[in-house]
Amino acid sequence: MRTTLLTFLFAALVVNLASTSSLATETTASSLWDVALENKDAFRFSTLFTAQNVRQYLSPEEGLENAVRWCKDTAVTKVFIESFRDGYRAERKALENARDRFRKEGVEASGCITTTRIGKQSLKGWNVISCYTDIPTQEKLQSEFEYAASMFDEIMIDDFLFIDCQCEECEKAKGSKSWSEYRCDLMLDVSRTRILAAAKKVNPKVKIIIKYPQWYDKFHERGYDVVRQTEAFDLIWVGTESRDPDSTRWGRKAQYESYFIMQWLGKIGGEKTGGGWFDPYGTSPPTYVEQARQTILGQARNALLFCYGSLQEGQAAADVARLREEIPALFKLAQLVRGKSIIGIHAPKPPNSPPKQEEYIFDFVGMLGLPLVPATNVDPEAKVAFFSQHALADPDFPDALEKILITTGRPVLITTHLEHLKTMLPQQVKNLHILKVGDEPRDLYNLTREELDAVRKPLLAPFGIEFSAPSKVALYLYSGDFVVIENFNDSPAEIEFSRSGASGFSFTSLRPLDRGSSISISGNTLQAGIPPRSLVAFTVSPSPGR
Repeated sequence: MRTTLLTFLFAALVVNLASTSSLATETTASSLWDVALENKDAFRFSTLFTAQNVRQYLSPEEGLENAVRWCKDTAVTKVFIESFRDGYRAERKALENARDRFRKEGVEASGCITTTRIGKQSLKGWNVISCYTDIPTQEKLQSEFEYAASMFDEIMIDDFLFIDCQCEECEKAKGSKSWSEYRCDLMLDVSRTRILAAAKKVNPKVKIIIKYPQWYDKFHERGYDVVRQTEAFDLIWVGTESRDPDSTRWGRKAQYESYFIMQWLGKIGGEKTGGGWFDPYGTSPPTYVEQARQTILGQARNALLFCYGSLQEGQAAADVARLREEIPALFKLAQLVRGKSIIGIHAPKPPNSPPKQEEYIFDFVGMLGLPLVPATNVDPEAKVAFFSQHALADPDFPDALEKILITTGRPVLITTHLEHLKTMLPQQVKNLHILKVGDEPRDLYNLTREELDAVRKPLLAPFGIEFSAPSKVALYLYSGDFVVIENFNDSPAEIEFSRSGASGFSFTSLRPLDRGSSISISGNTLQAGIPPRSLVAFTVSPSPGR
């Protein structure tokens, strides 16, 4: 009887963010705008108008009217209006008119610059990237920030502020430094002198945001020094564009990457961390919305929908239609995770650390139901830890590993590429576990449910949790016993979650939908079928006295 009742309650309260439904008609555009205004202090949606969008859409009065309406229909309460991209500078009159019109409509308006095709072209690198060793290129860059600062008190920099040039001038300037060292030092100097100092001289109130790309394992190779640049800039934003996980063009990224990088850069940025930024390229409605969910689960305060012009037709318009259906639930999810601590497995990725054979391995490990807590350094006090080859860049890693394993006796998971470390330990340990990783971390998806359960069991035991699920089902643990489980599969996922000392489970209704989900609860164990491309959220109720 108890199981039947709980099954009924779950059907009424299950979080099913992937389904389409009548919510599109129930939630009108005006009510989405009202919801956005009610929630903007905790979380908001933004969009960006490229310099070319300004010319095409914001210069004609009718186009500007349509853009304002689209923003309100999509719960967008902030826009970034770009003054430069791909060698084109938008006209001042159009920029200022659009800025003022959006503000009049209750939409915040800031500026943006994309540093592509500016000055000397990179040699042996991307053809849209510039050579910042070249002084005239630096001067051109400075002039664009002075121009933007004369109109806006906040300016975003899209994620092309890097250098990959290998011209003779760069070779000579590099000297004995490595390419990474030279590029990081150069771009830090360019950031300080040609961007920050120059813009603030024109407008002392201006704040400059550096938006980092999603390719966190390659930042230092192209001159992004996320520690020193974050210290220098006023704010940082995060690229959370994971896109279609099966697309070879877009890197076959794991959806979990959006969560991981949002949290990881958030540890570096602290209060400077603003929002996540994703786009519709190489997406479908499910994968597009998954970017939004992961950005929110990573505790972003803002999600930027790049960009207005690209979102107006075709597949991208379908992405937006699905997003609109989910917006009320996404706002509620953002409220639920706001201010909570992330609980789980310590997963350090030291800044500028080379991945060796394990590029973006954290993204794939997170897709195995292992709740990672991204970190920037190795913590010897970690309750549970996962170490990849990235940890070798931390000089404290050997001592920390020994302390965790031997002094505290806590469980540690390492990859097969670190298995040789066992021979360096002073004694045999039973709490060291090996994750079989070949040369392609994506192959971790091939682990069977039984193999995954065996990996998860010792790592979740310190939290009093057992979790059983197939691959591509992610587990997120937050303070206050709040739990989120997301199924990234195209088929239903049967999961089992248990928590020692639990007296019940309180489900959060983010959407009045159910697509045949079922649940049974016996004691402290929950069994559920989660529909494809959806998630459930619940709070574990502790037993009295726990």
